[in-house]
Amino acid sequence: MILVTLGTQDKGFERLLVAIDHEIDNKKIKDKVIVQAGCTKYESKNMEIFDLIPNDKFEDLITKCDLLITHGGVGSILSGLLHGKVVIAAPRLAKYNEHVNDHQLQIIENLGKKKYILVLKDFTKIGKILEKAKDFKPKKFVSNTENIIKNLEDYIDSI
Repeated sequence: MILVTLGTQDKGFERLLVAIDHEIDNKKIKDKVIVQAGCTKYESKNMEIFDLIPNDKFEDLITKCDLLITHGGVGSILSGLLHGKVVIAAPRLAKYNEHVNDHQLQIIENLGKKKYILVLKDFTKIGKILEKAKDFKPKKFVSNTENIIKNLEDYIDSI
């Protein structure tokens, strides 16, 4: 099963769903596709689309999915990485009115360079990225949260 997450932005991201729908129509995606669309309004005979998914159901879906395709939001990407999933991330872009700026492009390019995720910038190449995903072994994500907390505690203790 493929889980697609578009986050909760107040802007649509139809561009990604159109590309995925096209791959399903061309039989390049044969898996069941479930979409958490947020504010994106899109209808498809090929995908099961929900506006929002309750946290417990989302956790269940992310645990069960074979592949996570997501926008370039840090929370969505980290959810996939922390569950050890192969993640394909596509940035929402300002020029399409999908976001206010292009910070998601910077996020996914950095994570892609470090081999955590696969990057999808050119939606006409989604088929190639899906093929690459079959053999992709993401670098294991290790949280730095404990180190950050320790540094903050040390700093607070020193003042």
